Order: sequence, then structure tokens, then C-alpha cells
Amino acid sequence: MSLLEENQSTDLEKIVGLSRRNFISAGALCGAAMFLGGNLLSRSVLAAAVSEGNSKLLGFESIAAATADTITLPAGYKSSVLISWGQPLQKNAPAFDPSGNGTARAQEMQFGDNNDGMSLFPFPGDDNRALMAINNEYTNYPYLFPHGGQPKSAEDVHKAQACEGVSVIEIQRQGGQWRFVQDSRYNRRIHGNTPIELSGPAAGHDLMKTSADKTGKKVLGTFQNCANGMTPWGTYLTCEENFTDCFGSSKADLQFDKAQKRYGATVASSEIDWHLHDPRFDLAKNPNELNRHGWVVEIDPFDPKSTPVKRTALGRFKHENAALTQTSDGHAVVYMGDDERGEFIYKFVSRDKIDHKKPKANRNLLDHGTLYVARFDAGDANPDHPKGMGQWIELTHGKNGLDASSGFADQAEVLIHARLAATTVGATRMDRPEWIVVSPKDGQVYCTLTNNSKRGEAGQPVDGPNPRAKNVYGQILRWRTDRDDHASSTFAWDLFVVAGNPAVHANTPKAGSSNINPQNMFNSPDGLGFDKAGRLWIQTDGDFSNTGDFAGMGNNQMLCADPDSGEIRRFLVGPVGCEVTGISFSPDYKTLFVGIQHPSGGSTFPEHLPNGKPRSSVMIITREDGGVIGA
Repeated sequence: MSLLEENQSTDLEKIVGLSRRNFISAGALCGAAMFLGGNLLSRSVLAAAVSEGNSKLLGFESIAAATADTITLPAGYKSSVLISWGQPLQKNAPAFDPSGNGTARAQEMQFGDNNDGMSLFPFPGDDNRALMAINNEYTNYPYLFPHGGQPKSAEDVHKAQACEGVSVIEIQRQGGQWRFVQDSRYNRRIHGNTPIELSGPAAGHDLMKTSADKTGKKVLGTFQNCANGMTPWGTYLTCEENFTDCFGSSKADLQFDKAQKRYGATVASSEIDWHLHDPRFDLAKNPNELNRHGWVVEIDPFDPKSTPVKRTALGRFKHENAALTQTSDGHAVVYMGDDERGEFIYKFVSRDKIDHKKPKANRNLLDHGTLYVARFDAGDANPDHPKGMGQWIELTHGKNGLDASSGFADQAEVLIHARLAATTVGATRMDRPEWIVVSPKDGQVYCTLTNNSKRGEAGQPVDGPNPRAKNVYGQILRWRTDRDDHASSTFAWDLFVVAGNPAVHANTPKAGSSNINPQNMFNSPDGLGFDKAGRLWIQTDGDFSNTGDFAGMGNNQMLCADPDSGEIRRFLVGPVGCEVTGISFSPDYKTLFVGIQHPSGGSTFPEHLPNGKPRSSVMIITREDGGVIGA
């Protein structure tokens, strides 16, 4: 590392209170107490490893930033399309209509739009056959409708709702290549009008009841499905994120209560406009409908006739994903982020233990347990031995000030209004917590904090894990639980990487941490994933203007990091206007599935037809020599 790069990282670290050291002793599983006592790699050792690019875990050369309307990969890799928006799931379903004249009913039988998080479920005993559950987050009106504008009818709204939710598909490997299996009995759409059950402490509560569902236990639809989780018992967790964007009001002067405001309810509905043609989304007519969304939904991909279930014990907020792990004694743990500026990081611990021998015995495991929210300290400002600590605060009615005097009549209200509960107990407001993943090697937890233009304003002070005002680049937070037990109430944290642009902002905090250089710089880390070998894959959803603060960064991308050395290399660059999101691997890790969402801005990806419409797609990435991805 050059002297200039050393100065850049040192200036940043004086603000962060951290350095780019290894978070744990190399190759050792020490507890948080050992971490705090030292046993870290020295800064000089880390810097040399990153500068020389000598990671043995990363077996490819970092590629340059790009602005082409295609997938760019390292030498020796290739890509192909698995499935794209509008592809019929059954042979009797209508084909994709690029004119936009396809019906809502047709879209319900086709692969959804704007694919995001996804998980792969191998068939037992057959590594050449699998199911994939894939989120469909939202839709793009300029491409969805022939008129290219906002919905003009109930049919338009129904079609938009049919684009969202989840697509379950079967894939098979034939001749070494994975392919979508059209007409599989497992192929299924779960969309904005699919019947879904509500379960857990909030199910049946008065705040969950509507005129259409006086029980408060049955709801139509899941939508704005961002990222995901996969349970040890073989089910899929899909996460409802920007659900409030789908609601509005026919009454222009409607007054919203504190909870509605905190979740972002507005009269105008953020340009989605479903409420204008579907009264279910009109808050003046159905105010409680809002409370029935913003949950984690559990789906059984192997039972196409099963009813999805919204698990209210996990809390209601703008869920990004759900990272599953377990405590030392076998209880399920779900880590979750609330993706909005100044919101929180949560943890759920199940009351009962996972029964690994009887998977079906776990089907209601996520209905009973305890929800927590994270509080982080400011960190140690000493750059020679940086560290930070945090704790999990219980969100249970009757504890930590959560009672009728603070506006919570019962546990259901704590969960329905989880954001208000987290604020009441003094949780730390974060820079948009997005994906969370748990290392398969050492159990450390990583979370993308994607950006926050409001950091430094009232109520969101610059602090340890959120080190920069008006944060346009983002960072990746990492923590390790006390005693390496996810049941622990305390943890030690650091920042694995602070993104930045050293080419534009040399020798300033905006340059990023010392493992960022002009060859691997990026902004707005979003998606995360680990492979079996412990490589950390980082996906971005940021500014792709390639100008100003973002000059030289090109299109959104996917990078790969060595968690031990801190080295990061760019692996993939997406087409024009896209977000790179969603990641899954084949059982042998020789195929990587990656999502390309909302290519736009003149893109014609992936078909590149004259005047063609861009289509969100799931891509297949393989090595030309058939080897393991990233090795």
C-alpha cells in the first residue's frame, strides 16, 4: 500500500474508530473476550496482503469497471440466461408479450418482474434437480403497460400485482448445464392476490382485522418482496420491504397516526397508485390493511398446494432479508435488517429448538420466540486497537418500557409497530440495513449498510458503525457474538469495508477504507452471500452515473472478498441501469445464479433486439473449465 493510501485509510479510521484489521485471530474461533484482548492481525500485515493481492481464496483476476449493456466477467467465465420476466411457467400459459398488451391473468402464469433474492432447494439425493424460489420485488410501468404510464384501470393494477411476489420454478442439469423446466408441477406464482395465512402473536389482533377479513388471520397477497432466507427445514422466507409504497388515500386531507407516519404512509402512494383502482389499498377506506403487510412470509416450495404464512413473531418493518442460523443449543435465530434510512437491525430467537430429524415438526417454529433490536456503542477511537461493542435489547411487552404507558397495549402491538418499539428501547439508527449473512466458517455476521443521505442530521448522529455524514457510498458491518453463541445478548463489531472513491476523494474519508482502491471501488453494497469455502460475495445497488462522486465505478457490480485478509476483487459488472441482486449456488458450487434487476436507461438486455424491452433475468455463471466459482 502506498503512503497516500495509508494516509487515506488512517484519516478515515480516526473518524470510524476502526482499522482494516482482521476481526478475529486468523484461523481461530476465539470468543469475543479473546477478541477484545487482542489477537488481531497487525495493520501492516493486512495492508500488505490487500496491496499484493495474494489471497489464496480468490482464484480470479479482478476485472475493470464497465458501462456496457452486457454481463462482464473475468477471463475463463461465461454467462447465460436461466429465466426472464414474462417467461411462461407452464406450456399452456401465454408467451411474453413485449407490446405490453398481455393480461393480468397471463402474468399470474408467467415469471414475475424485477427478480431479487432467491434460494436453491436441491431434491434429496439428486444433485441434478432443484427448485428455486425467487422474489419478484416490483414492476416497471413504462415496460409493463402499452401506454407506458401509471395504472389506468383495475386490470392494470391487477397486472402490476401479478408481477410481484415470488416465483417457484424447477431447474435441472442436463449435459452439464442447468435449465428451467417448463411445465413442472412445482412451478408456481405467489403474487399480490394469493391467499396467505397470518400466524403468530399478531394474528387475529384488532389491528389486523378488515371488513373483508373479520378474523384478522387471512390476507391477500405478498408484494415488494426484496430478499430472502432459507430455513434448515426446507422452507423459503420471502421478505416484504417497501409495502407502504403500494398504499394511498382517496381522501386528500386524511390524517395519519404516529405508526402510519413512521412506516411511510402517504396520500399519494409513491407513484404506485394501486389505491386509485383497488380499494384494498385505500387507507381512507381500509386503514388496517397496511398492518397486514411488512412481514416475513414462509413458503414450502415442495408443496405447490400449500398456503404461505406470514410469521408475525418476526416483527413488522421494511424487511430486506432473513438470515438463518442457530444458537449453541439448537434454537433458530433469524437476523433481519429494516431497509430505510435511520432504521434498525433485529434478531429473533425461537422458543423451541430445531428438530433436524423431523423437518415438518419445525413448520411453526417461527411463531414463538423473542424479538430483539441492536444497540451499538461508538467504538474505540484508538486506531491502533479499534473495537466496538453492542447489545441486543428485548422487544417484549412489559419489558424495557414497552407497556401501555408508552403506547403498547400488548405483544401484538409491539410487533405490529416494531419500529416504534425499537425507538422506545433506544436502538441505534443505522445507514439503511440491507442484507445480512452468517459466515459458514466462523459464525460472524455481516450486514450491508448501503447509504444514508440523512446521516448527520437531527436524530441520526455520526457514530461508530455509521461513520460519515451524508453517506453516499455505504459500508459493510460485521459482528461476532459473545462466546460464539447467537443466543448471546452482547457482541463485538467492526466495519469489514467502508466503500468510497479514492480516485475522486483521495486522502479524505470518502476515499474508503484501506481495502478499497481504484481497481475495486464501488458504492451502495446491497446483496450479500457466502459460498461453502467462505468467500463473501457483495452485490451493489447504487449510483451508476459514472460521474462526480461515482466517477470510475461504472455499472452496478458484484465483488468477491476474502474475509480473513480483507481483499476485495471485482467479479461481475451488470448491464446498463441494472441492480445486481440475488445469489445462489448449485450444490457443487460450479454454477452461480445471479439476478439482474431492472435493466433500463436504453438497455435492451438480455435479448438485445432492435427496440426491444429490457427484461429482468436470472443469470447462470459458470467457468469454461467447469471448476468451482471463484476458486
